[in-house]
Amino acid sequence: MTGPIGKPLKMGLIGVGHGGSELLPMFEQAPQVELVAATDINPVRLEAVQAEHPEVRTYGSVKELCGDPEVDSVWIATPNDLHKSHTIMAASAGLNIICYKPMGTTLREAVSMVEAADKHGVKLMIGGLHSFYGPFRAMRRMIASGSMGAVRAIHSIAYTDWMLAPRVPEEVDPARGGGVFHRQAPHQVETLRFLGGGMVRSVRGTVGQWSSVRPSAGYFSAFLDFEDGTVATMAYNGYGYFMTSELVPWGNTRGLLSSTPESRAEVRRGLIDGSGLGNELERKESVRVGSTGGNFMAQQRSNERQPWMPLHLGITVATCERGDIRQSAYGLYVYDDDGNREEPVEDMLRRVGAVEIEEFYDAVVNDRPLYHDGRWGLATMEAQMAILQSAEKRREIKLRHQVAMPAGYDL
Repeated sequence: MTGPIGKPLKMGLIGVGHGGSELLPMFEQAPQVELVAATDINPVRLEAVQAEHPEVRTYGSVKELCGDPEVDSVWIATPNDLHKSHTIMAASAGLNIICYKPMGTTLREAVSMVEAADKHGVKLMIGGLHSFYGPFRAMRRMIASGSMGAVRAIHSIAYTDWMLAPRVPEEVDPARGGGVFHRQAPHQVETLRFLGGGMVRSVRGTVGQWSSVRPSAGYFSAFLDFEDGTVATMAYNGYGYFMTSELVPWGNTRGLLSSTPESRAEVRRGLIDGSGLGNELERKESVRVGSTGGNFMAQQRSNERQPWMPLHLGITVATCERGDIRQSAYGLYVYDDDGNREEPVEDMLRRVGAVEIEEFYDAVVNDRPLYHDGRWGLATMEAQMAILQSAEKRREIKLRHQVAMPAGYDL
């Protein structure tokens, strides 16, 4: 998949929150890219970046960073409601763009982002999605090989404690692209589209807000009907009672909070009565660069191999005509006419952003296809937002912006 590597892309990082902090170890190691600039509204985070990377220039605004003559590409890792404006600003400056999911907060925003990239002749990629992880790429290669017949059904289920983890206001405000729906539905929707070929015909969905813990929905589910007759289902529950990780033999009940069911119950009570809201910002800052309250960046830079755990995407099963495939601790379980076996996946736990950078570099420098481009992201956004529309109207929603994932991807 990766072509020759020559001169690295000169990258600017827009946003150094949790997502941007996760990218720093990749920037330190990927030969395809050199981090040369960063911007954030919090000067403490910029000081932390410069302390670790003195060569990186820091800016107080996105406009200033986009005006840096050395920057040729940007990775946008700002809050969801800023993705559209920051993408248009970067495209107007002639910069190639990777934007974290989701692709804005509305379908209209996603369309505007694609139009801006087209108008200014730049590449737009949507990154930070679980389909870039090794097991799902390996699963797709098995499906594409036809060795078990055509894929017919795909199912994904995730139960987490997302609603109990420390959150800042924009993370739980639906109007700003907050809540589990905007932040986690893209993972499941895009992965189901990725494994199923991309062409979703229609969506039937539900959304549930059943608790006063957060001012946004904590549950969603959907049925996706593909043009070729493949079907897919997905469900996500972020209220933190049962955890999907309990279903695998190597799993546990820790969740995002790294806690027990009893400690989650304590957090829940604190959110309900208000006593636990006072230190949320401090707890959130502990998972960003420059934190003084933990070893977040040390964990991000660690090369220790850990088993896969079913968190945000949960457990995913692809059913083909002659067998099934699902995740294992270090690869995939395959069930076919020869029996059951485990197939290891060597790159299943690569650095966050590493696969995106390879595809992006190949597209920008080596003139290869950009598979996860703006139109692919728009198609995912359309299917995602159809869940909300279906839940409101209580009917099936037909789609019209879908595009196929080319057969040659990652083969």
